[in-house]
Parts: sequence; structure tokens; C-alpha cells
Amino acid sequence: MYRSHNCGELRGEHIGNEVTLSGWVQRSRVMSGQIFIDLRDRYGITQLSFIDNEHPDVFANAKKLGREFVVQITGKVVERQSKNPNLPTGDVEVVAEALTILNSSKTPPFTIEQDTDGGEELRMTYRYLDLRRAPLQQALKLRHNVSMEVRNYLSEQDFLEIETPYLIKSTPEGARDFVVPSRMHPGHFYALPQSPQTFKQLLMVSGYDKYFQIVRCFRDEDLRADRQPEFTQIDCEMAFVEQEDVLNTFEGLTKALLKKIVNIDMQKPFPRITYADAMETYGIDKPDIRFDMTLTDITHLAQNKGFQVFDQAEYVGGIVVKDGASMSRKEIDKLINFVKRPQIGVKGLVWVKCNDPIKSSVDKFFTAEQLNQWKNEMNATSGDLILLIADEGYRARKALGELRLHLGNMLGLRNPMEFAPLWVVDFPLLEKDDESDRWHAMHHPFTSPKPEDIALLKSDPGSVRANAYDLVLNGNEIGGGSIRIHNRELQSTMFELLGFSKEDAEAQFGFLMQAFEYGAPPHGGIAFGLDRLVAILGGQENIRNFIAFPKNNAGRDLMIESPSTIDAEQLEELGLGLV
Repeated sequence: MYRSHNCGELRGEHIGNEVTLSGWVQRSRVMSGQIFIDLRDRYGITQLSFIDNEHPDVFANAKKLGREFVVQITGKVVERQSKNPNLPTGDVEVVAEALTILNSSKTPPFTIEQDTDGGEELRMTYRYLDLRRAPLQQALKLRHNVSMEVRNYLSEQDFLEIETPYLIKSTPEGARDFVVPSRMHPGHFYALPQSPQTFKQLLMVSGYDKYFQIVRCFRDEDLRADRQPEFTQIDCEMAFVEQEDVLNTFEGLTKALLKKIVNIDMQKPFPRITYADAMETYGIDKPDIRFDMTLTDITHLAQNKGFQVFDQAEYVGGIVVKDGASMSRKEIDKLINFVKRPQIGVKGLVWVKCNDPIKSSVDKFFTAEQLNQWKNEMNATSGDLILLIADEGYRARKALGELRLHLGNMLGLRNPMEFAPLWVVDFPLLEKDDESDRWHAMHHPFTSPKPEDIALLKSDPGSVRANAYDLVLNGNEIGGGSIRIHNRELQSTMFELLGFSKEDAEAQFGFLMQAFEYGAPPHGGIAFGLDRLVAILGGQENIRNFIAFPKNNAGRDLMIESPSTIDAEQLEELGLGLV
């Protein structure tokens, strides 16, 4: 028996017991005639005591121990003289009577403790060591708990977990596919799924009216802190439903997760906002509603006063920073530089300090009376700061939305352990790519239009709203879905709008179109990004800490050195030759 207890288990009631523990040496402290060692496993830390004059042989072996040695000890639990209130086991220690070194260890390249001195690249190279640290173990435990709660909730709602294939057919819509060459069919390729979309729709045709899957998906796209080339979805579909049914079901799932995981009991329905209102009010389609600072359009008040920047703009609008008039010019200049970055791309900010007298960066163009009109329109009060941007409408709102989030972080308004979900609905069905002069599906080509907008598909496709919805939590999209098209005629119209020829549509999606001819029910669903959801519930936005073996920003696994080349013989066997 390697252990009778784990390293996080012992308490005062175990005093006097003989126990056996196994784990890793986190640190040791050598004193005159006594050695103290912190022994760690994934359950916690227990202090061990080795006493020279009681067990000299054991004491001599303990002197050989280094960090991360794997050991087994047997000893007696005693009350700790210097208690540690920061450890659950801090009232006791184990006086070691026997010690076995199960494995030695090189000195690790960084400290394996709550806080580490290793940089991210180094820790990713030695990920198996980083995963020993308590923060990552807690993160992966949180991920496990979320997955279990999802399975429990959906099972209670009569959903069936059904696996779908990983080797599928490449399609041109969406992000780039990862492709896999077929050895048995030279010149042919599988694709790894970006989502199980068509398969879950086929399951609805097959009569499995409530499906879910916690599934790995793959997208060959540029990466960020919250994106990985392989990621995990909670993928769900329901038959014989309308939008309201889907929203109610998965609002229930989200409430259950908030209650079980972070002990927040949300009784009220989640707020709902249309895409158009979200863009108008927050400048972004995934608004963080934990704080106010909404956008106000003052174009009608700001133009035709001789200030060219405003007069030539399509939109003039801004936000109010409560009590922000005390900001220094240096602080405001930093905000100006923030919005002028290429990622945001506007030319600058106009500021108004709502003091007495009112003061602005455009005083020579506008009177105090005009500035006070802006103040009243924006519901600003004495001591507030108004920040304005003038530009093309979409760009200005987007810049204000980014500035709003930046200020929210800067002013401590985005408490990571406060949770504010909402639904965003009524997205546009299509968006126009000006370069190619082609329509693209805003969600995917299987999304149904709003029934009342179907008649506009051919005459005015840009005005058609999608029967689609996103679930947003703390300024992050954690889930998105739609009611699907379920008849061949409407699906053919959609493919035609997206520029597919009949031959291309048949070649790519003929199997789905054919299935629609065999009694396809109305259906819809949603997919949650599990990695992002878990990170947010853990109070973070970077998903890497919640994935056991993530890739870096370049899509590389530094630990196993992937991707890597393969030898000429493998390439030849796959019919690829030397590339």
C-alpha cells in the first residue's frame, strides 16, 4: 500500500494515528537535529518531521531529498507546534518513522508552488511539471466539475450524449479546415470537424430529439489568448422547438452551473437585447453589462458648428466616465493613444470635463452652452468626464465599445467573480464582403431566417434577420446557436445567396439536402465553448490554464514539439511525395 491517506486529508482527529503518505517533496527546511518537509499531492500539502535522535537512519535519508523527489513515508500524526492557518492540514504534522525514495528528480526549471518564477513559454515546455501546481490542478478540477454538471443537467432533461465522427468531409464555409490525407484513398482527404453541425442536424432527422456531446473541434485560424486550434464544445440540438424553447432550456443549464459551480442563485430571467441595440448601446455584440457607461449618439448636437472633424463624420458619440473629470491630461492622453492603435484605428478622442466651468479639448469651436447640451443629452453630472469619437458609424461605435471595456478594466468595474449573463438575439442573417461582393452567413449557412423575413431573402437579403442567438457572460460569448433550416427549398435558396452553384451545393451538402426530403422536423440548438466558459467561471479570461495541454499563440505544443515534420517514407505512403 503506497498510502493510507492523501496529503490534504489529515486533521486534528487523526492525531495519534499511524499513516502512510506518498507524494512529491515541495520544499525542505533543515534545522539542528530536525528536518521539515512539505509533502504534496493533488489533494494538498502535509508537513513531515524527521527527527535525528528518534530515527537517525530515516533522518539521514531525508537529508538526501531534493525538490520534486517522489517519496513514501510512514509515521505518526502529531499536533503541530507552529500551526499554519493557511493549510487545511496546518494543525498537524507527521513524524516520519520510515522513508522510501520512490524516484529522484532533477532540480525543476521553475518553482512548483502556488506562485512560480517560470515564464509562460518555459512552463508550457515543461507542462507536466506546471500541472503539479495547485492553481492548475484547481483549474482542471473546475473543468471536470463543469463537465459533470452539464452531463447531469442535460441527462435529467432527457438529452442523449451521442458521439459524431472526427474524420469528415472538408467544406468551404467558416474557418480553414485541418485536413488529414487518406492512405487507402490516395489524393483524397478527410477534414477534422469545426463543429458537428451537420451530424447533429441529421440526428434530428433520425428522431433523436435531444442530443448533446462534449466534443473536440478544430479550426485552422489565427490564435489569441482565448482561442486554440483544438477546442471543446458543449454541442446541443433539439427537435420540435422554437427559439424560446432553446433559450429557456439553456438558460436553465447556465443557471444550474452558476449555482453549482460559483454558488450564485439567479432567479430572474436573463436580459435580452437585439444585435442592433447591442451595437447602438455598447458598440459590441457581446456587451459586458456589469457596469454602465453606455454609448450616446450626439451627432445632431455636435455637427454644423464649424468643427470639421465632427462635421465630416457619419457619427459623433461617446461615453461618460463617472467622476472622471479628475483625470490628468497624461491619463487622458493614454486613452487617446489607446484608440489610435491600429487594432482600433480611429484618429483620436475629444474630451469634456464636466466641472464648473465646463472645459473641453474643443473649447474654441463650441460654447459652454453647447457643451452643457452634450452633458445633458448624455446624462452626465458634475465631476464626470465625457469622451467622444467621430467617424464612420460602425467604426466609431466599435472603438467606443473597446474604450468602454478598457476603462472598465482600468477602473476596476469588471469584477471577475460577478456574473452578468444576457442573450443577444436577432442577428443579421447575412453580411456583405465588399471585396468579393458576396454575401456570407453571419453564423453558418444552416441558420434559418426569421419566419417573417423569409419573403425578403431575394429582394433585400441584407435586411433579413437570423433566427439566431448568442449567450454572453461578462463580455464574452460563451454560447451561440440558431433555429435551423429544415426543408430543402429554403436551404437551396440560402446556398444560392451564398454563391454556391447547384453543383457545388450538391457536392458539399447533398447528403443533408437529401435527408431533408425524408421528414426533417423543425429543430435548433446551441454550442457552448467549454474552455471559455470554465475560464470565466474560474474568474479568468485566458483559457490556457483550463486546458491540460494547450498550444501557444503560434499553435505549437512546446512540450512535444508539435507540429513537426514527418519522414519521406510516410509522405510517400500517403501519396504526397516530397513536399
